[in-house]
Amino acid sequence: MLTSRREFNRRELRGLAIVAKGGMIRKVDEDTYLVRSSSLDSLQVNGWSSLYLSVDRLLRRLHRKSRSEATKRTYLNVIKRFCLHVGMSPDYLVQLDKKHIEMLVQDYCDMFNSPRYSRKYVNNILHILRSFFKANGFEINVEGYYVPARYRKRPEYIPTKNEVYEMADNSGSLRNRAIILMLYSTGLRVSTLVALLYGDLKEELERGYSIVKVPVYPEMKNRIPEACKNNVSYFTFASEEAVKALRLYLEDRRRRYGIVEPWEPLFCSEYNQISSDRRRYKFMTARTVQRVVKAAARNAGIKEWEYVTPHSLRKTYESVLRGELIDGGRLDVKTQEFFMGHILPGSQDAYYDRTKIESLRMEYARLNFGRKVVENKFRLLETSLIKAFEGTGIDWREALYEYVKVKMSL
Repeated sequence: MLTSRREFNRRELRGLAIVAKGGMIRKVDEDTYLVRSSSLDSLQVNGWSSLYLSVDRLLRRLHRKSRSEATKRTYLNVIKRFCLHVGMSPDYLVQLDKKHIEMLVQDYCDMFNSPRYSRKYVNNILHILRSFFKANGFEINVEGYYVPARYRKRPEYIPTKNEVYEMADNSGSLRNRAIILMLYSTGLRVSTLVALLYGDLKEELERGYSIVKVPVYPEMKNRIPEACKNNVSYFTFASEEAVKALRLYLEDRRRRYGIVEPWEPLFCSEYNQISSDRRRYKFMTARTVQRVVKAAARNAGIKEWEYVTPHSLRKTYESVLRGELIDGGRLDVKTQEFFMGHILPGSQDAYYDRTKIESLRMEYARLNFGRKVVENKFRLLETSLIKAFEGTGIDWREALYEYVKVKMSL
């Protein structure tokens, strides 16, 4: 929670109405007061409405657009910090003349224009404040901040395929191993991964699928607001090695906690300051997953381990999608974008056939996730057999078993 302490004179205090529950106003001298606030309740927000008319207008605007809880939280946090900085309530701010508002916003954003902060971060603050005033009838003219091409404040390292497996082998626990292989083989964003329930994968796991479908859907936001970016529904798959790691982790959970219920998180917290009964129902945080990934990268001997993040594994997954398949071909560009959770351009998205789950599973099976060449050869054989027996009603595994039995008896 943000805590702000600032001194205001009596004139500023008249416009100040942002003291949180548990906050305070204390008189320092005859003309100076100390204000302390430590909660978003200070903006009097309840759901998608606020007692402040100016904030309420913004919330209604956001609700008409994305209805994203994560976006709402970000916007409110920026507005609150701005109000605390200038010492005025949001409703008082929108009563000022346009020139005064532009000066306050420009001065506030200039505070963050330093090497300590990313230019994108500063521009994001500016965008939020512009949106706030636009929702209240102001089109403010404030200069933005130049962002060079390929600008990145934080260095990033994208691990190779072999390095990902080294990370998984040195992750320290069954849960951590499953997390790293799931991130790598599904390409899920970290918030979406932690929002998964066991019930999302339960049916195919129990039916013994080697490659398991992983759904992404907007209702995930009810659990983790940042999940399912832009409310785009799609599905991807988890590779055979990731599924094996996941099954081992779930077996370990059953030994420790008993049955794993469908509504439990797929990856539960291991925070030892709460009881085991509560732990099994507690979702992991994105920060915890980030620590898991960095620790695994360090243990795997990656020199740039500090720059490896969960999103780095999504980029490694993307390189697998773009790369050569085990049969020497290439995955269709539209299927690549679908597996990444991207919306296809123009009318392509509406015409892309995402209903053929087994066909897409077969396409996914051609991806080159294997550590060694021999693994890819077996994967190529399996893909060919699936295609050969498709629509016959015959289990290709049983047919292969009978074939091998006959050959061995000769």
